[in-house]
Amino acid sequence: MRGALAFARRACGTWRSETWSRWASAGAEVAEDAAEGAAVASTGRRRPKKQVLELTEAAAERIRTLLDKRKAEYLRIGVKTKGCNGKAYTLNYAENKGKFDEEVQQLGVKLLIEPSALMHIIGTKLDFVEDRIKTEFVFNNPNSKGQCGCGESFTT
Repeated sequence: MRGALAFARRACGTWRSETWSRWASAGAEVAEDAAEGAAVASTGRRRPKKQVLELTEAAAERIRTLLDKRKAEYLRIGVKTKGCNGKAYTLNYAENKGKFDEEVQQLGVKLLIEPSALMHIIGTKLDFVEDRIKTEFVFNNPNSKGQCGCGESFTT
């Protein structure tokens, strides 16, 4: 560092005090940010974690009805290899949480995401649609690169 400082003094004539004060104030801001981060870590308050899956009110109501009928605690969402496009969503009842399952609690409903399905489900919005022809859960997945014609399978 001494060599660089001596070179800067010779090249510029003198060491500029305003440059030094700018660097010092930037260092002070970084130190304040680090102290604030340490305070947050010591108090245990964290930023709220973004949910892996977003539920609509209709989907939450239908899941609540299904869980109450079966007296199950969770609905487990997974992905398996199936269909003409490669992957399909699975929905099963679950009584307990697996070791690596991701738990999602929204609108009074508890969901579990299987670890193997997590990367395929991140950012998905789950909706429940009921019309004259069909009643189904609809997964609006922004990561989906394609779907088959019937909508049963997808690819990411």
